[in-house]
Amino acid sequence: MKDELKLLGETIMRKKQEIAKLVHQERMAGVHMSEQEKRVFQTLEQNILDIRTEFIGLLGEGIRDYSNSQTSFEKIEKWGKETGTYFFNLGTPLDEALKDTSYYRANIWKAMEKDTVAKSLSAASVFKLVSIFDPLLDHAVYYFSLTYVQSHQKTLENAKSAFLEVSVPVVPLLKGVGVLPLIGNIDTERSRLLMEKALEQAIDLKLTHLILDVSGVQIIDTMVADQLFKVIDALSLIGVETIVTGIRPEVAQTMTSLGLNIDGLKVKANLHQAFHDIRLLKNR
Repeated sequence: MKDELKLLGETIMRKKQEIAKLVHQERMAGVHMSEQEKRVFQTLEQNILDIRTEFIGLLGEGIRDYSNSQTSFEKIEKWGKETGTYFFNLGTPLDEALKDTSYYRANIWKAMEKDTVAKSLSAASVFKLVSIFDPLLDHAVYYFSLTYVQSHQKTLENAKSAFLEVSVPVVPLLKGVGVLPLIGNIDTERSRLLMEKALEQAIDLKLTHLILDVSGVQIIDTMVADQLFKVIDALSLIGVETIVTGIRPEVAQTMTSLGLNIDGLKVKANLHQAFHDIRLLKNR
């Protein structure tokens, strides 16, 4: 059995380029592309063929060296991770990329079928072949998908971080005075960034007063209020006086019903009032 499987594996490795071309032709036969997409694809096609050839060679190697399965799985895992990242960077949808699996399976089995019939492989050898080949293919699909999804999540997290940084802008109004308009919900991550950016920008802009406008915040609960108070306390430690503006009537009602302690909190109805008071203070 060992010699039979070794020969089958070597056959796959020997025919890897031929099988890769068949996989590629069948896979791309039903794909419709614009002229621009075709031109771009032509620049990538040889690289994709090389990726297919390498994968088929690794599967053949895994069948040939099935007694050393750990090494084979490690090589397949490496291929899956690298290829998952590559196709993600190309912008290929995951469901489209995974369609390749059936083409690999069909064409590799066709190549092996000829040898199994010609060499009259025993049923035991065929079953052993299935038990080697399928896990190798599944392993590749798993790590390809895992890496693709992780790359996608990382991109989303980077986009979210970029959005959050933009969503904490301190706008200078006049010398020593800035306004920080908050819009949307304030969660734990955003409140942490709010603390960092408010302190950082207050120092950079050499602020003495900061107007914290919350007219765009729909909900202020105990957690949000606690985070805002922490930001205000931290600003006071570096000599920045904070005035809160734009508390909505429904938000004020909620804060009162929650029994939030706003003693010492400087509040104005709107930006105009806060700005007016600060100018009066500075003109004294």
